[in-house]
Amino acid sequence: MTGLSFADAIQLLLVGLSQGCLYSLIAIGLVLVYKATEQVNFAQGEFMMLGAFVGYQFIVLWGLPYWLGALLTLVFMGGFGYGVDALVVRRLTGQPVFTVFILTLALGIALRAVAGIVWGFGNYSLPAPVEGNLAFGSVIIGWSSVLAILVTAIVASGLYAFFRYARQGVAMQALSLNQLAAFYMGIPVKRLTSSIWAMSAIFGAIAGLLLGPVTLVSTQMGFVGFKAFAGAIVGGFGSIPGAVLGCLLIGVTEPFFDIMFPTFKGIGAYLIMFVVLLIRPEGLLAQIYAKKV
Repeated sequence: MTGLSFADAIQLLLVGLSQGCLYSLIAIGLVLVYKATEQVNFAQGEFMMLGAFVGYQFIVLWGLPYWLGALLTLVFMGGFGYGVDALVVRRLTGQPVFTVFILTLALGIALRAVAGIVWGFGNYSLPAPVEGNLAFGSVIIGWSSVLAILVTAIVASGLYAFFRYARQGVAMQALSLNQLAAFYMGIPVKRLTSSIWAMSAIFGAIAGLLLGPVTLVSTQMGFVGFKAFAGAIVGGFGSIPGAVLGCLLIGVTEPFFDIMFPTFKGIGAYLIMFVVLLIRPEGLLAQIYAKKV
């Protein structure tokens, strides 16, 4: 890290923190589905990509105000996630986990193809909700990065409050413990499971709307989901706080790793995952945040 000043280090730290927050939004969706169904949605990154394209459709192509377009995007993606479970995944109930793995992997490939057919395979610009930069002396960070951090903090806090105090949130926690017991208690298991898939798609769409102005919108942006997947594993795949922690760790470490080892740029997330799996296979917070209601 020769030649890196203190201001540069702080700037990289903030950029990495904002990137980790975006990973966290995707990872939260992954963990929600896994906790409720013990299924892994390998199309979560493509949910993020589709949300970015739908936002592009509403905001850029149809010219709607940003916040209205963003709201409609979240509504659309919520309905889409609900439908994926109700119409597709639910029909595989009782099948081996490998079947759902293949299904969601194929769904991700199909979503990339459909997005390319509908919008094209180029790179598209999505406007940022807030333009400009924020300066702290010689440290400059874009408002897009600041917004990513703030939105993630709000989403994480809201999710905690939802699971802690809301009746539906408590029911979802019971569902994640034992679906059969939840059913016998009168909890609408099917509807709640589809609602969790809807929430997962919404979180992915939020990440897509925030990431689109930074990296451009393309059919390949969904591959960011693999880094979110790595972060969820690092933190403990069944733990939402762990997934957030793991993603923040990867996001903050990544910029420094890329500078120190430019030859291996882009693989820092997976090296961190590899090391954590060797030392603590269950993840950083898996034991602390065991399933409970």
